[in-house]
Amino acid sequence: MGRTGPLRRRLEQIGLGLTAILAVAMIGLLTVDALRSYPLVGGLYDQARIAGRLLDSLLGTNVFSHPFMWRSIATGILIGVVAPLVGTYLVHREMALIGETLAHTAFAGVAVGLLVSATTGWEGSLMLVALVVGILGALGVQWLAERTNTYGDVPIAIMLTGSFAVGTLIISYGRGMSGFNVEGYLFGNISVVTPSGARLMAVISVLVVGVIVATYKQLLFITFDEQAARVARLNVTWYNTLLIVMTAIVVVGAMQILGVILVAAMLVVPVAAATQVAHSFRETLSLSILFGQVSVIGGFVVSISQGLPTGGSIVVVAIACYLLAILASSRSTAPISTH
Repeated sequence: MGRTGPLRRRLEQIGLGLTAILAVAMIGLLTVDALRSYPLVGGLYDQARIAGRLLDSLLGTNVFSHPFMWRSIATGILIGVVAPLVGTYLVHREMALIGETLAHTAFAGVAVGLLVSATTGWEGSLMLVALVVGILGALGVQWLAERTNTYGDVPIAIMLTGSFAVGTLIISYGRGMSGFNVEGYLFGNISVVTPSGARLMAVISVLVVGVIVATYKQLLFITFDEQAARVARLNVTWYNTLLIVMTAIVVVGAMQILGVILVAAMLVVPVAAATQVAHSFRETLSLSILFGQVSVIGGFVVSISQGLPTGGSIVVVAIACYLLAILASSRSTAPISTH
């Protein structure tokens, strides 16, 4: 790499530093939004709204003065961190389809929550219901993989089709009931991001990043040599379950912006772009997060400026990053070291 090596690493570090600052700022913004009823925090909330109006005036937009847009943008920024972070392990374990499966499972959870809400008047969080169902689906996939002799992708395919079938039946049954509208969860919509959903995404982000940092070496070991990890008496089943549960949690949070149909893209496409130019697993993690941020921010810019759906805009920008990474790479596949 010559002289470009240190410069590239420096740019990566700067990018990760800015991403970390931005993510922390978004969590802080969501915290202020959640606690604005308290006097001291309420003052910060008012200052944030003033800053948003000034930013709108400067940019000629009508976005940053609205709290629901804060929540949507903050949720998107956090998705751009945690989805590629978890997706890096999934892609290297050839489990890219699991994100799509758990999205369909979480969608069945949303359908259950909508049906209960429409029939009983319950006003609880749909995202919480989706989270519970998604985690149960993740545990179900892991149980099937451990207890059956089928090929590895068979339990995933069964859960994908089965959960979507359940969701379809519930939607058909509940069609016509007041408040029963699932289109936003299918295709993604910034208006779907509720205050509780945004706060849930903030909690999810902190938990996922913390778990990845704490279990990095163990997850790396089972990603590249699961058999050796078993010989070394590592509890492979536990770490496999942890990874798939984290995937379910991230999918539920990302479903608010991207929708069921597109949510798997943020687990896979930024990682695919990173693998084209990275030289190690650690660098793949870093670059996938950076590509994720470019995709989310670029997608929001396209969506807001052109009046297009946010989820589709984010995925298109992510694919553009992937194609550019292919053009920038001098090889068809990048050899990845485990360092």
